[in-house]
Amino acid sequence: MRWWLPAERPTEPPTGYKIAHPMLSQDGARAGFTGVSLGGALPYGVLDDASCVYGRRHRPPARLCDCGFHCVHERDVAEALLCTAEHRAAVLLEVSVLGAYIRFERGFRYARQRVRTATVGPCACGAPAVAFADAGWGRPGWRALAASCAGCVRARASVSLAGFARLAGQGLRVIAGGAGGRDGRPAVEAEAGEGFGVPELVAEAALLQARLDWFQSQLARLGDRGDRGDRGGRGEQG
Repeated sequence: MRWWLPAERPTEPPTGYKIAHPMLSQDGARAGFTGVSLGGALPYGVLDDASCVYGRRHRPPARLCDCGFHCVHERDVAEALLCTAEHRAAVLLEVSVLGAYIRFERGFRYARQRVRTATVGPCACGAPAVAFADAGWGRPGWRALAASCAGCVRARASVSLAGFARLAGQGLRVIAGGAGGRDGRPAVEAEAGEGFGVPELVAEAALLQARLDWFQSQLARLGDRGDRGDRGGRGEQG
């Protein structure tokens, strides 16, 4: 009786899809991702090797363990996971399956991967995203990020989509879909590289302008409070 399928020797790395949360290191110098289930405590880079989440010394993917990166074969299957409440802030990743892998009916478990594309949904308000902002949770040394439009960034720690692609490196492409969702229509498309194109510069300018507008509004509010305080003080003295 055969207990496994014959070994595969593909001419090109297989492609898979998964969802993950974008992450920014505490010092703001690195960008990566973390999974939504098994292994979610271990952020990984765009090009990275899997490790056993149980701390065992074997090399993933071990047949008698659940360790290794995981992905599914079909994009639609991964996109469906984004409909659940706990995964709404995740992004859709297209990955290259590298190294040893085990093929299952719906996907792969494998040793090494390269994230090629991260597709970002809209901001929570429904507007197209131009940045990743602090999502309010994280892992030791890492902040979790969520898609944000320029108007919703406010004073939260954030990085533009182009900035995230640049920090992540390895040729990562970051695509923001339209306001209707992850529909593949790029409102913003950023790619790791040395320079910015027109879309990236427009997004960066929008983000900077939104931050400036927010700070100016806060200064105006503080000024109004100061004026009211002065008028109240002069009234008491008179």
